[in-house]
Amino acid sequence: MTQAQTCPRLILGSASPRRRALLAQIGIVPDHIRPADIDETPGKAELPRPYCIRMAHEKVLAVQAGEDDAVLAADTTVALGRRILGKPANEAEAEAFLRALSGRRHSVITAVAVRRGPRVWQRDVLTKVRMKRLEDGEIAAYLATGDWRGKAGGYGIQGPAGALIPWISGSYAAVVGLPLAETATLLRAAGWRAAS
Repeated sequence: MTQAQTCPRLILGSASPRRRALLAQIGIVPDHIRPADIDETPGKAELPRPYCIRMAHEKVLAVQAGEDDAVLAADTTVALGRRILGKPANEAEAEAFLRALSGRRHSVITAVAVRRGPRVWQRDVLTKVRMKRLEDGEIAAYLATGDWRGKAGGYGIQGPAGALIPWISGSYAAVVGLPLAETATLLRAAGWRAAS
């Protein structure tokens, strides 16, 4: 058998270009991209960390895959105290999120799940982030970039909003969308290796 036949395929259950770029940093290129289509509505009184863990687990289970394929899915949730700040529905909601985060510390939780056959391996990483106190002009300028679209909390640290974040404690990659050390560990646990 060749290496290609013995190595399981890797399926990324996410359409996020940021997650693909992060995987590429550590030499991982998924064989297939199959975004999971699930209901991401938080449960009544659901707290941010359990919500994020549940989302990653439901996503990895929702992806169609062969018995020996490795499936990787993740979820990133921005939490202001007990409040979940998801992907803003529109610019007005993105502005409300930015005003709520302005001058405050918040948490970014990224949960990662890997499935192979019936088994699921999972980790979550919490990073503390502080956003500077934002002036009206800074909020308007950031919103005008459109970079807030599709991003939990209404911002992406790897884009123009990086200028608004003076301090983080934890994993930068996790804030972007995928904690790389933990992801590599989960893939190894599932028996997946990058083809050499």
